[in-house]
Amino acid sequence: MKDAVEEKFLFNKTTIGFWLYLMTDCILFASLFATFAVLRHATAGGPSGSQIFEMPLVMAETIILLTSSFTCGLALVALKARKITQMVVALASTYILGAAFLTIEISEFAKLIGEGNGPAHSAFLSAFFTLVGTHGLHIFMGLLWLLVLVAMLMRRGITSKWVRQMTLFALFWHFLDLVWIFIFTVVYLMGVAK
Repeated sequence: MKDAVEEKFLFNKTTIGFWLYLMTDCILFASLFATFAVLRHATAGGPSGSQIFEMPLVMAETIILLTSSFTCGLALVALKARKITQMVVALASTYILGAAFLTIEISEFAKLIGEGNGPAHSAFLSAFFTLVGTHGLHIFMGLLWLLVLVAMLMRRGITSKWVRQMTLFALFWHFLDLVWIFIFTVVYLMGVAK
């Protein structure tokens, strides 16, 4: 019986549609990474990554986002074990960590723009703001999705539809972490290397 339920989940239209969406997101981010790679040295006499990136802050962002992925995984483990309180705590932790990540990213953008290093300053900065900003937009949408999931949980309790949506949310959140690891490596680490 359990195998039949899992098989139904795997071949559900919503699940297949979600995987198709993730594939289009992969194409989107691959395009943005390719654009950034081409434009990373096109500074138009302005600052390069090594001059503007604050690596301790970026490292903190990375740790925060990876920890949020861990807490999201804990929520799924608690859900499977039917430990609802632990699941809610893990989801709340995921939300708080995701919001902290987004707050740091927005403050980084505001600081750069305030210093005159906005996206219009050079092709490098335009590619940087587009790539990192697109990831940030995905984080924001993930946080909204998480709020909707919690509201549905409070209103209807745990249903099979909610479990499916929670599982898809976790896939989305882990995908965003994977994208961030590439951003951290390609944009920031390679950007500060001389």
